[in-house]
Amino acid sequence: MLPYSNSSLSTEVSEFLLNCFVRSPSWQLWLSLPLSLLFLLAMGANATLLITIRLEASLHEPMYYLLSLLSLLDMALCLTVIPKVLAIFWFDLRPISFSACFLQMFIMNNFLPMESCTFLVMAYDRYVAICKPLHYPSIITDQFVARALVFILARNTFLTAPIPILSARLHYCGRNIIENCICANLSVSKLSCGNIMLNKIYQLILAWTLLGSDLILIFLSYIFILRAVLRLNTKGAAAKALSTCGSHFILILFFSTILLVLVFTHLAKEKVSPDVPVLLNVLHHVIPAALNPIVYGVRTQEIKQGIWKLLRKGNDSRK
Repeated sequence: MLPYSNSSLSTEVSEFLLNCFVRSPSWQLWLSLPLSLLFLLAMGANATLLITIRLEASLHEPMYYLLSLLSLLDMALCLTVIPKVLAIFWFDLRPISFSACFLQMFIMNNFLPMESCTFLVMAYDRYVAICKPLHYPSIITDQFVARALVFILARNTFLTAPIPILSARLHYCGRNIIENCICANLSVSKLSCGNIMLNKIYQLILAWTLLGSDLILIFLSYIFILRAVLRLNTKGAAAKALSTCGSHFILILFFSTILLVLVFTHLAKEKVSPDVPVLLNVLHHVIPAALNPIVYGVRTQEIKQGIWKLLRKGNDSRK
């Protein structure tokens, strides 16, 4: 499995083995069912949301285009991580090829900050809608969404691409067992025989630069929104303004909370089981993906109406 050669990296390690919850094998049994249900829920709910926005003309607006982007990112992250984890749980399919491992690493490191950047653009959308309502149609246009999409793709692809590249260029000379359910950068790179300090420093700086700056700007925008709402004289207008932002803020809070818990468990790894950060990492790729469309579907009247319209059309077409 692991032929050794000094000439080429690919002949030294042809595949890795994912050691998923080997210290707590019972976790695999009780996690497999809820994880598979969450995966099906995430796929079904996001697909329903995308179809509704695509087919319902009243939802062809910038805010819903951004929501579609968030759903696509959620589905991509889910499909990248969860099927492989379930294959390990059910069939003990632990091997993952060298190229597949680094492709998974690239998608995870790229799409996660894309999500936080999308939340930032959505927060700006709500800021303009509440604080500058008269200028909203001229600022938040289809062209604005297109430019935001290019920025999200370019910023995150350009800055996160070095992570898997740096890891893939390391010298792997024998060890191939990854103590994780996924090909996380540091879990993989520490198997190498070379110096991984550059990998650690780059990932740390990037995480705080991208995710940290996004979250700070998001919460600043909501402080401005709250200030503007409190100045509204009409009670009904204030309630409506808060309602339009509520869905966004709930999801952003959940997204940032899981990230912070993950960071703190890594910092306190001597006091918690090594499987806890692994579990949180896996859940972070499926729980937000399952909750995002449900929160928007429940709290956004236009989406609820769009879904009911499509259901009625479907029932009418069968008659």
